[in-house]
Amino acid sequence: MAKIKGPGIFLAQFLRDEKPYDNLKNISKWVAGLGYKGVQIPTWDSRVIDLDKAAGSKSYCDEMKGMLAENGVEITELSAHLQGQVLAMNKVYEVAFEGFYPAGMRGKERTEWATDQLKKAVKASVNCGVNAVPVLAGGFAWHMVYPWPQRPEGLIDEAMKEMNRRWGPVLDFARDNGVDICYELHPGSDMFDGATYEMFLDVCGNHPAACLLYDPSHFVLQQLDYLHFIELYGDRIKAFHVKDAEFLPSGRTGVYSGYQPWATRAGRFRSLGDGQVNFKRIFTLLTEAGYTGWAVLEWECCIKSPEQGAKEGAPFIAEHIIETTDVAFDDFAGGTTDVEKNRKILGMD
Repeated sequence: MAKIKGPGIFLAQFLRDEKPYDNLKNISKWVAGLGYKGVQIPTWDSRVIDLDKAAGSKSYCDEMKGMLAENGVEITELSAHLQGQVLAMNKVYEVAFEGFYPAGMRGKERTEWATDQLKKAVKASVNCGVNAVPVLAGGFAWHMVYPWPQRPEGLIDEAMKEMNRRWGPVLDFARDNGVDICYELHPGSDMFDGATYEMFLDVCGNHPAACLLYDPSHFVLQQLDYLHFIELYGDRIKAFHVKDAEFLPSGRTGVYSGYQPWATRAGRFRSLGDGQVNFKRIFTLLTEAGYTGWAVLEWECCIKSPEQGAKEGAPFIAEHIIETTDVAFDDFAGGTTDVEKNRKILGMD
């Protein structure tokens, strides 16, 4: 079994317009000083990457990789979460998500823009020598997640078919370039658990590039068995966000949490080690499933500061990465053997 790489860190939640969080050179030096070995770069943030240049110029990517190497880190993945959310988007979210796409875009123009962005993220990944693009799937039917009023016959099927129409060209482009599209199963998207992911696989013909970013925190919040999930879909997991969470329901709030802010919801994200996620078991199951990608911190704690979360995250991940071996614990007692000896042990003449 191969070893999981890490620790890595997703830069999106740490970027600010002040040093050392204001550009890729400064922030990569900061995270390297905390013990991180890799950075997941948000492709929508011009403070850390020019996606057009990265997609069109290997020299640009080589220079970026060289600068990162001087600071002691490498690229884990290029994230295109926000562009994925825009690709398949119910019109009701146009205002809420308007910061995710250029102002004034609507309909077909916006879909074409998102498709182009995602393909550029694929091409940039090739130029950077990485082979997984983490994304959000977007969605049309999320507002119908609870079946009241009764969902009309064929509604979800039509949503999944449209998801495939939008994502199909991106998946084909990724496959042809040796890159996996890694869907983070996430509330607000039409792919948010194993059942909905399977629905999408059905309509896309089990597309080989339709893979997964595994994030247990979102499964804790919806009370899904996040360990069994690895056993079911481990062969499709090609990226991993190490993010903790807790679910503390009361007589007042549960999964839906009554429109409360993050700090007072029943389910909320926490810094690593402060929540309920069984990371020891997760790292074991992912290792057994043959996952060889990066373990990347995604920090979204509603209590601790980002600086404390980042500082605590690197050693936490490092301590959970399993050093695999081909040596068996009882080799000392094995001795030599042959067919004749085996037959005697089995009581055979």
